[in-house]
Amino acid sequence: MKINKKIIKELSDYLDEFNLTELEYTEKDTKIKVSKNNISVNNQNIPVSKNDLSSIQTSEVSQEKKSGKDVTSPIIGTAYHAPEPGGKKFVEVGKKIKKGDTVMIVEAMKTMNHVPSTFDGTVKEILVNDGQPVEFGQILIILE
Repeated sequence: MKINKKIIKELSDYLDEFNLTELEYTEKDTKIKVSKNNISVNNQNIPVSKNDLSSIQTSEVSQEKKSGKDVTSPIIGTAYHAPEPGGKKFVEVGKKIKKGDTVMIVEAMKTMNHVPSTFDGTVKEILVNDGQPVEFGQILIILE
């Protein structure tokens, strides 16, 4: 199976143009699902490299400029800032946290996984939106 990068790039551009978080395209036996920071081709579960799309490269470049202690996602899933919709957020910019405090929840396969801080510090920046798909090792927050 040949992957059509032009279609994937076009779908990725639509995400930004129409302010979408996810888009799905199906043609015959090929199904392409594009979402911000999570892109895959599901005909035969063939992942698409992040380096193929400029929108993903932009987010990687912005993360390289950050300095501080990084708290990363331990798994692939969907990140949530609060234990329930409308609930109090675990962390906010400027909040002091201790090692082991929950900074976010990453839901994977209907299981809510608490993500603990790996450092003591003050929240400098939150890099993912509530409900955003995240990858293993993706930086969630930066501490000072």
